[in-house]
Amino acid sequence: MDSRTTIIEAGKLPPLSPGELWRYRSLFLMLAWRNIAVRYKQTLLGVAWVLAQPLATMAAFSMVFGRIAGLGGVAGVPYPLMVFSGVLAWQYFSSIVTGGGESLLSNRRFLTKIYFPRVILPLFGILVNTVDLLLGAGV
Repeated sequence: MDSRTTIIEAGKLPPLSPGELWRYRSLFLMLAWRNIAVRYKQTLLGVAWVLAQPLATMAAFSMVFGRIAGLGGVAGVPYPLMVFSGVLAWQYFSSIVTGGGESLLSNRRFLTKIYFPRVILPLFGILVNTVDLLLGAGV
C-alpha cells in the first residue's frame, strides 16, 4: 500500500493535519483558480462588478444616513469612506460564510467520489473572496 493511501473506516474521519493540507495544495489551487476565472468571466462587467457593488452600497448609505439622517464621519474621516470600509468588510464576511456552505453543495460530487481534506472546499472560497476584498481595498 502506498504511503499516500488513506483508509477511512465507516463512521470515523481521519484527523486533519497541516501536512495533509500541503499534500493537496495543487487541488486547492486548481479549484481556487477555476472559481476566480469563472467569477470574472461570467459577469458582463468583470472586475468592475466587484468594485461597483460596494460603491453602490456606499452611495446609498451615504445618501440615506449621511444626508437624510444627518450622521457624519468620525474624527475628520469622511462619512462615505467610513461607510465604504464597513461595507467592504461586511461583504467579505458575508461572502465567505455564504460561500463556505455553497462550496460544499456545489462540489458534492467530489465529496462522494474521492478522498481529500474537506476543509479545502470552504478555504478556496475564502481565497476567491479575498481577491475581491483586495480589489475593493485598492479603491
